[in-house]
Amino acid sequence: MRIEEHPILKFNKEKKIKFIFNKQEMEGYEGETIAAALHAAGVKVLGKSLFLHRPRGFYCAIGNCSSCLMTVNGLANVKTCITELEEGMIVETQQGKGVIV
Repeated sequence: MRIEEHPILKFNKEKKIKFIFNKQEMEGYEGETIAAALHAAGVKVLGKSLFLHRPRGFYCAIGNCSSCLMTVNGLANVKTCITELEEGMIVETQQGKGVIV
């Protein structure tokens, strides 16, 4: 599910890194966003809408919407479409508003 070739953009796919998503080990590439790595791994649902609990996926990819909010390394409401993947990162699907009480 990754774009392999593009007429304008160059993709650096040299260094694979591992991260955890919902207690499952996954791989992505250094320099790509969390949402891009999840999408490439086949994860299409990144969360659910607050009130009707409809599935939300990779939408704007520029940090304007809230479709990709997840809990990353214990921090809620992280926009995964603009947050770069890091080795050993723990990413979890966020429930509700992600407010830690």
